[in-house]
Amino acid sequence: MPESARENVAAALAAIERHDEAINAFVTVTADQAREAADAADHAAGEGRWLGLLHGMTMAIKDNIQTAGVRTTSGSLHFKDVVPNQDAFVVQRLRAAGAVIVGKATMHELAFGIRSDNPVSGQCRNPWDQSRIPGGSSGGSGAAVAAGMAQAALGSDTGGSIRLPAAMNGIAGLRPTHGRVPNHGSTPVSASYDTIGPMARRVGDLARILAVTAHGEPGAPGAAPTAAPDLGNFLPTLNDGVAGLRIGVPRNHYFLACGDGIAEAAMAAVRALEAEGARIVEVDVEGAEAAHQWATIQIYADACAFHAERLDRNPELFSTPVLERMLVGRSFTAVDYANACRAREAWQRSLASLYQDIDILVSPTTPAPPAPIEEDKSLLEATKDASRNTYAGGFGANPGLSLPCGFGGDGLPIGLQLEAAWWQEPMLLRAGMSYQAVTDWHLAEPPLP
Repeated sequence: MPESARENVAAALAAIERHDEAINAFVTVTADQAREAADAADHAAGEGRWLGLLHGMTMAIKDNIQTAGVRTTSGSLHFKDVVPNQDAFVVQRLRAAGAVIVGKATMHELAFGIRSDNPVSGQCRNPWDQSRIPGGSSGGSGAAVAAGMAQAALGSDTGGSIRLPAAMNGIAGLRPTHGRVPNHGSTPVSASYDTIGPMARRVGDLARILAVTAHGEPGAPGAAPTAAPDLGNFLPTLNDGVAGLRIGVPRNHYFLACGDGIAEAAMAAVRALEAEGARIVEVDVEGAEAAHQWATIQIYADACAFHAERLDRNPELFSTPVLERMLVGRSFTAVDYANACRAREAWQRSLASLYQDIDILVSPTTPAPPAPIEEDKSLLEATKDASRNTYAGGFGANPGLSLPCGFGGDGLPIGLQLEAAWWQEPMLLRAGMSYQAVTDWHLAEPPLP
């Protein structure tokens, strides 16, 4: 392991130099800034000063999150020349805690798809198989961490955009409860769904990043049914284990029609948690099958509302797949949206009841392996298929953690999703720490030259 921030940065930049031409995980690499920040961190350490929880940690920032003086394109021709004057709030917090930003990670155009392809920087590729997608929309963030180009990254998750690329790249990713981490300074898809969160190999790194970035945003729209409690100093409890936690294994929806070995890998992970003292409970999750349909109405309509002027005046600046998928949002009526709002309320009531009986709901993060880049499916269909198990968490606004839990027969990573009631991120992270303490899937590295 590198012993200094400068060595951390040198390792990250060397990996970028070796691999990013093939993987295409970055829109912009900020090598000079990273070296300067690393030198400042090492100088502080030499004086006996510690900059914070993230001292010297190399990080990539998804390119829809603002960075002062560094282009923030959101993977879109509409924003390809945007250079913000200030950092997003979360980026300010990262820098203040000693993180060293090595660049802006690529993403799917406007965070609106599973493939992490965009007209600004092109197609990002999965480090485990470069003919496959890295997931999306935070695919560059996931690929950068998997390939050793950064120790951690920020992504954003609307219906699975942190959890899906975490699963497909063999790393961990946390979608916090909506409202736990402020979205100020990021290009939205849906204000009541979007959630910025961390990605890393180790759950302990996710926990440190959450501790740094969690901060209520005054005036922000809320989607969780209860107000955010103070996160508190939860880091000392991360190694408390899972003894007594009730792990819910759903009988319906989540484990059905999974690809080869995926359900089996997830159940092996459940048994590992059981061996650590968790109690397994089979459950029916009422309403899970309809969550994707209702969430789609709200997410797509919200995206059309935010991009209304761009859709009307400059539709040619959208790629054809994103334009076609987004315009589906204009086919929904106000009545459709109102019904979706009522369905969301009913889903959250259902979840509140469910989490009286269990502490954590477990499932495969995605029911299929990463798709080929050249697949024939439309972006709409491909994204719907991959996000079957993740949209429900966005619909509920509750937290979800994806962990690597094995590999399929094709050698591609498999993700385990742990979800909990609102504001229970510390419990999810504790479970993730317990799982990673007895497994080593998160240490596997892709076969890169």
